[in-house]
Amino acid sequence: MAKFIHMSDVHLGGWKQQPMQDLNFKSFQKVMQACIDEKVDFVLIAGDLFDTAYPPIEILKETFAEFRKLKDAGIPCFLISGSHDYSVSGKTFLEVLEKSGFCKNVTDFEETENEIILNPTFHKEVVIYGFPGKKSSLDIKDLRKIKLREAKGYKILMLHTTIDKAVESLGNLPIEYIETDSLPETDYCALGHIHIRLKHKNFVYPGPVFPNNFAELEILKHGSFVIADTKSNSVKHVEIPIMEIESVVLVVKDGDLTEKIISELEKKNLKDKIVLLRLKGELQNSKTSDIKFSQIEDFVKRKGAYFLLKNTHDLKTREIEFKTEIETENIEEEIIKAYSGQNISGFNSVIPYLMNSLSIEKQEGETSESFSRRLLGESRKILNF
Repeated sequence: MAKFIHMSDVHLGGWKQQPMQDLNFKSFQKVMQACIDEKVDFVLIAGDLFDTAYPPIEILKETFAEFRKLKDAGIPCFLISGSHDYSVSGKTFLEVLEKSGFCKNVTDFEETENEIILNPTFHKEVVIYGFPGKKSSLDIKDLRKIKLREAKGYKILMLHTTIDKAVESLGNLPIEYIETDSLPETDYCALGHIHIRLKHKNFVYPGPVFPNNFAELEILKHGSFVIADTKSNSVKHVEIPIMEIESVVLVVKDGDLTEKIISELEKKNLKDKIVLLRLKGELQNSKTSDIKFSQIEDFVKRKGAYFLLKNTHDLKTREIEFKTEIETENIEEEIIKAYSGQNISGFNSVIPYLMNSLSIEKQEGETSESFSRRLLGESRKILNF
C-alpha cells in the first residue's frame, strides 16, 4: 500500500512581519524535507498553500525551489486550492506549479443542477478525489451535492472546508459547516481550512504548517502535519518545533506601564524566542498609547528575543475622553473597546485583528487589484471564511 504526508494551510506570505514570514517558510521547508526523509509515496496539500491567489514573486521563487526538491526525489504531490489561493477565474499560481510538473491539482468534477460528480486521479493503488475551498463558505452548499465517480482502490477525498466535528471541538462557534454524514464514504478524508489538529474516524485536519496569528501561536505553539500509512491504517500528527514561544500575560494598572512591563520581561529567558506579550487589566488614569512599545521592543531585542508580538485587546480603560491631544490611533482603540462592551457578541474578539489587517501596506510593484484581494484575504482569514 502507501505512506503519505498530509499538510494544509501553509499560508505562505500570510504574515506581514518579515521575521514571522521567514519562520512560516522555514516550517514549510521542514515538512518538505520530512517528505524526503520519510520516503513517502506521495504528498497531499489540502488547500491554502499560499495566502493569496497571487503571491509576491520572491515567495514564488522560494516555493518553486522546494517543490523541485520533491520532484527530484521522485515524490508526486497532489493538491487542491483553499479559500485563500482559490480564484473564481481558476487562474492562480497553483496552475503554474502544475504546468511546471511539480504537482497535480486533483480538482476534477462534472456539475449538473442537482449533483456534482468528482472524477478520480489515480496513483498506483490509490484513488484521489478533490474539491476546492471557496470564499465565504460558498463550498458548503456544493459539498452537499457531491458524489464520487466509482473507481477501485484506496479512496482519498481532499476538501478545504469546515466539518461539524471541527465546529464542536471549537465550542460550537457560529460557523457554517458540512455534516460528515452527508459526505461520500472514503478511506481517508484529507481536510484543510480550520487550523486545528483533529482526527474523527477517517476525517483528518493536520493543523496549519505554521500558526497564522497571535492566538494560534499561544494555543498551538508550533505548526504540524500528518503522516499516514494505508497499510497499518495509522495517522500520526507531527509537530514542527521551529522556535520556542515565551507567552507573557500581564495584568497592569496605572503608573509607569512601560517600566513595569520591562521589569516583568527582565525575569524571563527570552533568548531566541518569539515573545507573545498579552496585556490585561483596566487603566484608571492612563491610556494604552502611554505604553512605549518601541522601548519594549528594543529591550527584548537586547535580551536576544527573535521577535515580539503584542496584544492589548483585554486592556480596558475606564472611560473614553475625546481630547484633541489624543492620538487618532488611540481614539480608534478606545471606541472599539467601548463598542465591544456595549454590544456583547462572540465576534467582538476579532474586531482588533480586523482593524489591524487594514494596516497592510501595498508592496512595490503590486497592482491595486492584487492589493485589494490580499487585503480581503487577510480579513477572511481572521473570520475563518
